Amino acid sequence: MAMSAAAVNDVAAWILLALAIALSGSGSPLVSLWVLLSGGGFVVFAALFLRPMLAWMARHSPEGEPVKEVYICATLSIVLVAGFVTDTIGIHALFGAFVVGIVVPKEGPFARVLIEKVEDLISGLFLPLYFVSSGLKTNVATISGGISWALLALVIFNACLGKIGGTIIASLTMKVPFREAVTLGFLMNTKGLVELIVLNVGKDRKVLNDETFAIMVLMALFTTFITTPIVMGIYKPAQQAANYKHRKIERGDTDSELRVLACFHGSRNIPTLINLIESSRGTRRRGVTIYTMHLMELSERSSAIFMVHKARRNGLPFWNSKKDAAGSDLGGDQVVVAFQAYQQLSHVTVRPMTAISDLRTIHEDVVTSAQRKRVALIILPFHKTQQLDGSMESIGHQYQQANQRVLLHAPCSVAILVDRGLGGFAQVSASEVSYSIVVLFFGGSDDREALAYGLRMAEHPGIAVTVLRFVSQPGGPSFVTGDGKVGIPMDADQRTNDENCISRLRERMSANAGVSVKLEEKVVAGKEEIVSVIKEAGRCNLFLVGQRTVVMPLTARLECPELGPVGSYLGESNSTTASVLVIKQHDPLSVSEALVEEVDEDYVVLDTPIAGGSSLRRP
Repeated sequence: MAMSAAAVNDVAAWILLALAIALSGSGSPLVSLWVLLSGGGFVVFAALFLRPMLAWMARHSPEGEPVKEVYICATLSIVLVAGFVTDTIGIHALFGAFVVGIVVPKEGPFARVLIEKVEDLISGLFLPLYFVSSGLKTNVATISGGISWALLALVIFNACLGKIGGTIIASLTMKVPFREAVTLGFLMNTKGLVELIVLNVGKDRKVLNDETFAIMVLMALFTTFITTPIVMGIYKPAQQAANYKHRKIERGDTDSELRVLACFHGSRNIPTLINLIESSRGTRRRGVTIYTMHLMELSERSSAIFMVHKARRNGLPFWNSKKDAAGSDLGGDQVVVAFQAYQQLSHVTVRPMTAISDLRTIHEDVVTSAQRKRVALIILPFHKTQQLDGSMESIGHQYQQANQRVLLHAPCSVAILVDRGLGGFAQVSASEVSYSIVVLFFGGSDDREALAYGLRMAEHPGIAVTVLRFVSQPGGPSFVTGDGKVGIPMDADQRTNDENCISRLRERMSANAGVSVKLEEKVVAGKEEIVSVIKEAGRCNLFLVGQRTVVMPLTARLECPELGPVGSYLGESNSTTASVLVIKQHDPLSVSEALVEEVDEDYVVLDTPIAGGSSLRRP
């Protein structure tokens, strides 16, 4: 809303600027009339002739194909000619370029590619130089004496009162909530490039003297600087979602539907993610529903802001649900095509989404979506990727911090996937799936969650699961002792739950319930023996391990605490060739702060699809 209102505001500012330039001329009134009529004629010409021409270029630039360079060059030439024409008319040259920008069609990839082509040169070079030139023209020393400073305060007060007050009144008239109205008012109160151009034109035309120009520039700076802290202080949209039951994989109702939110950074993660989804679908009546979320960093680049403007819906990640005439999905993000193809070939419901946020707040999108979609498991990509030599290279510390924040605030179980190419770096068809999966069981709720997930995967006919249960030597030292002891407290209830879990596993194996599961108990005394057992099982395709495993750290330094003691070892370079899934079971007591307010189901709109279909469920 703020971006749309600001665009309309800029259009009005340009019109007023053209009028001011026309009226400020020192010649005959006919000259002012000529400027006004010529400016209006240029706008009409752009709407009637330039827009169809640019629309033709946009139509011949389909999604998924590169935009022809001749279209880019032609568009930039039109921008230069338009600027020359408006400058010749007597209006500022930027007015012509602004009008061309308005008539460029925003649908399709044409506008996005055009922004990407020019934003580095403009934002990195030309725009800073323009601000420098404006700063050189500003002489703050001309503001001297009490009258000048009082005039500055009066200008700031009137500017804020007019813009903020007017926006609030208009918003309240349109039934906008008061807090949102105040926020919109402060956002509209910022002064940007258009205002600076107006001031420079006024100074060049001798309408503003040095003192007035300096006062207006300081007013623009002040109103812009106060926006961020005030908006952050008064506005934080409250997300609401209905309470739900199944927040973890380990559950008594094993035939219930499993909902998973699988996140990824780019196309490189997709094959492993699809193979993991295929392995997880099981054979239960209600199956599995997958929500995939493409995590994209929001930068200050114009292309990123343009992408957000097209993609976001009410501050939440959007559904790629645009339909063509035949009713098929047309996701703007090409990486979702693989998930759509997988859904067509399987009985798994896949709903692709995209989250575009700053890395410091992207966890809020993940947590909010998980709550609203009622998922039981969030799968996050590890912040390190495997290189050709087997080493793991970090893509950025902020990605690691984002994962850690999701672990703190998640409303369900969370898993971090260390991707080493599960099934290779291509999607494997269901009939060709043949994986060996090892569950490392030391004890505790997280290990039970990993085991529950492994048993579900074992329902797939092409998957063999081996459960390695580590036990201490009778009368010998325990592998959970030592100064580096980590994990959850192992009280009597935890040990009882572990024994019951293993007992149910043995009963399931003896009943031979159509699953390929093998249980092996490994007696170990210390870290070296644990590492030796893990290396022996390293020929598998995937390790499943709990995050808060009750075992001493297996590495000299715990660089990745979000993986836990065993996961950190398996996530190291060259520790294994298998992918690793580190799982943390949901614990309501460990959630540091709820980012989503849970309300009664009657007060929220449910947007979760029915299992086995793609329709939306509404109350």
